[in-house]
Amino acid sequence: MATPDKMIPHNVEAEEAVIGSLLIDPEALFRVSPFLKGEDFYIQKNAWIYEAIFALYERREPIDFVTLCDELERREQLEEVGGAAYITRLINAVPSAIHVEAYGHIVEQAAIRRRLISAASQIAQLAYRETEDVDQTVDQAEQELFSVSQRRITRDLAPIQEIIRRYYDRIEYLYAHQGEPLGVPTGFIDLDRLLGGLQRSDFILIAARPSVGKTSLCLSVARNAARHGQHVAVFSLEMSGEQVVQRLVSAETGIDSQRLRLGNLREDEWPLFIQATGKLADFPVFIDDTPSISALQLRTKARRLHAEHGLDLVLVDYLQLMTGDVRSENRVQEVSYISRSLKALARELDLPVVAASQLSRAVEQRTNKRPVLADLRESGCLTGDTLVQLANGRRAAISQLAERGKPVPVMALNEATWQLEPIEARKAWLVGVKPVFRLRTQLGREVRTTANHKFLTLSGWKRLDQLEPGEHISWDQVVSIEPAGVEEVYDMEVPGHHNFVADDIIVHNSLEQDADVVMFIYRDELYHPDTEKQHIADIIVAKHRNGPTGTIQLFFRNRLAQFLDAETRQQPVEFA
Repeated sequence: MATPDKMIPHNVEAEEAVIGSLLIDPEALFRVSPFLKGEDFYIQKNAWIYEAIFALYERREPIDFVTLCDELERREQLEEVGGAAYITRLINAVPSAIHVEAYGHIVEQAAIRRRLISAASQIAQLAYRETEDVDQTVDQAEQELFSVSQRRITRDLAPIQEIIRRYYDRIEYLYAHQGEPLGVPTGFIDLDRLLGGLQRSDFILIAARPSVGKTSLCLSVARNAARHGQHVAVFSLEMSGEQVVQRLVSAETGIDSQRLRLGNLREDEWPLFIQATGKLADFPVFIDDTPSISALQLRTKARRLHAEHGLDLVLVDYLQLMTGDVRSENRVQEVSYISRSLKALARELDLPVVAASQLSRAVEQRTNKRPVLADLRESGCLTGDTLVQLANGRRAAISQLAERGKPVPVMALNEATWQLEPIEARKAWLVGVKPVFRLRTQLGREVRTTANHKFLTLSGWKRLDQLEPGEHISWDQVVSIEPAGVEEVYDMEVPGHHNFVADDIIVHNSLEQDADVVMFIYRDELYHPDTEKQHIADIIVAKHRNGPTGTIQLFFRNRLAQFLDAETRQQPVEFA
């Protein structure tokens, strides 16, 4: 005997009871609107009525039989919902609005079950695509389920009214909580004042040369954030979980990390050690020490952790030790993919993702050792006379685009379709003065760039200093690469495609373009032992997409590998 198909989950009585309750007591809308949306109603006419009620509320108009019928008439939906008679029936559907939340949750749960059915169908279709990589399929399947739990099953364009409403509510909240930083606290007074804390959906790079303090700063931020009750995930690719804990214990107790490593504690330090380990054990910190973790693995683990425990901050130490999800002989292309993946994770989970990043050796080769954006490994720059192909068919020197300081549509390669298409370049800027090289091609093209700038080859993106005569780039062939002196050089930020056409050659823009905030660590004592700035670290905020840049100073306790506010600081920032 065949089993009849089950009905699609829905509850008509609960839907009618919700609307009836709102018409009896319009104030009940405040109790259901945080979790119930018009799209949650299975019966279309009930969804229209709920949306009409919400529209009246947003315009601060009274909600009753007359105003609702007028609103539906204005929307040309009154007859389709069954006229005024149906509205009257809804009012009589429930005796009071006391149970409106219970009715609303019944409607919401049915909607979630429908979304699960839809997600399961999508997952089944993914599973049948045998030509796709199984790891990618598992990731997409998890994302479908995660979208259901996060109420993100739809990704339609949002009307500006909805965004304005959220923005208005946020400004109203800010006005009522003036002086309170809004992001995840770093625990450092000046840095929190400059950034307002680490902001949700931001991708933040902390960059420095080896042994300057990248890991120490990341762990200091993790510890300080956890002190304020923030849930933190630490992905440590360089140190084991035990080594991470050892650093945290050293910072908490003030006991030299070397003595902790050897177990060389004095009798009077044991109570301090026991107290610190007990305190740290209660911190909402999760540590993953998988070496060479891939972007896909990290995203999957963070997504699961967020669903199970809730996350406020993700820290990665460090970016260049991660691997891509597809085998590639081209490290430049792989790191660019990892950077984009971390930014996508920040957007998806709506939390800050902080990644430590290694700086290139170019820092050591300059007289001025203070890092700049061009020092990020895998990034490069072009000379000012390089002509950028604009979307309107014209070409403009990259130096001119930098002087304008405005977004401009340029031509870029879509690597999914291998077609050139217009896309907005956010900005171009002067990086500094650096040694450059002249690359000539078989078709007579010529471009001058730094050694680490990337070009598209048949095997992926390659730095200039990795190219050889005879190699194919952008449907052309390299003839020669020669030194061309020292000049001012520029870079350009092209979100999305991460490349642009310069002098008829497809070139890549720098690693930092994915980041919302770029911070460098500079310690003068490492280069000038006699400096007056002993134990002082400059934290240089070189890029801040949504706010000011600047330099703040922290005190660095080398023995404990710990950053602290400098002694000149005043009152700490209070976080709610």
